[in-house]
Parts: sequence; C-alpha cells; structure tokens
Amino acid sequence: MQFKLISAFIIFIGSYLPLALILAVQDIPITWWQSPFCNISNFSSCSFIPFMNPVLSILFIGITVVAVLLSNKLLNETPMPFAARVDSSKPIPNDIINYVFPYVVAFMGLSYNTPDKLLGFLVFILWMFAITYKSGQIIMNPLLLMFGWKLYEAKININNHVKEVRVLKKGDLPEGDYAVQTIQNFYIAKDKE
Repeated sequence: MQFKLISAFIIFIGSYLPLALILAVQDIPITWWQSPFCNISNFSSCSFIPFMNPVLSILFIGITVVAVLLSNKLLNETPMPFAARVDSSKPIPNDIINYVFPYVVAFMGLSYNTPDKLLGFLVFILWMFAITYKSGQIIMNPLLLMFGWKLYEAKININNHVKEVRVLKKGDLPEGDYAVQTIQNFYIAKDKE
C-alpha cells in the first residue's frame, strides 16, 4: 500500500511542529518578554498575541498541530487486512530521531521577517517531502513518538514467509500475532482483537 499524496503530506507536515514552535518563539520581540504579562486593573493593556508576524506564526503552528493530530488518527484508522506473527523484534529509535535534521534550518537565519528565506525554505520543504515520499520514509515522523508509536526491526512470518522488516506499532512489539498493513517500506502493526 502507498500513502495517498494528501495523507502523506499531512504526516510529513506534522513533523514540523517543533520548527513552527521555534519560529514562533523567535517571532516574539525581547521587549514582550521583559514587560509584565497583564495588568488586571487595566485589561486593555494586555497583549495576548505577542508575535511580530501573528498571521504566519499562528497559521504555521495551527497547520502543524492539526497535521500531527490527523497523522495519529490516520495511523490509528489504517485498515489491517493481513495477519502476521512476530518472531523477534528490537526497537530502532535512532531512525525516527534522525529525521530532525531540517530543524537545524530554523537557526540559520530563518524568520518570518525574511520573505526571501521563507520562500527558499518552502522550496526546501517541498523537496524534502518529494524525497521522503518517493523513498518510502514518510512515516519517519519523530512526533509520532508523542502518541506512543515506536519503530522496530522485526522478523515476521506472513503466510509461512519469513521477512526482516521495519514495523511501526503503538506501544511495545513482543512476540505474538498481529494484524498488519504494509505502507511503502514499512509494516504498521496492531494487536489482534
């Protein structure tokens, strides 16, 4: 099974929530951090939106938060038509963590005040999406860890065919029988009901 383009893009964009938060924090002027948050006696002086570029900051955070939540929902609702027996497994968290390379870009002069760099970053994001989609690595999303998804290298048996594969599962993956689905170069597993 191959992720549909829109589903794959939602999962991909969700992985950029930390970057959205980093850019939002960088978009808050230092003077806002130094002033009192709110004076209850003069409520009109309260500043609830501290961003210099509030539309971009809130939009990027909103899109990535929604994408993270939809990613978790998509994976939870993926149909699992195959039965598989896991004979052995070991966690491989490094592969998911290595996906954070693009976050370094946030500290290379990228801000909402530089539209030319934002356009360059947009091109970079689109290239990264194309590469991860074509390479079958779209579910290498570190934010899935927040929802309990873990990546494993496992020896599985499907219809008496033994394979060594990478498996994404919510929670632990001990030996046993599972319902699975193949998505690109991965298997997604759920406990049999």
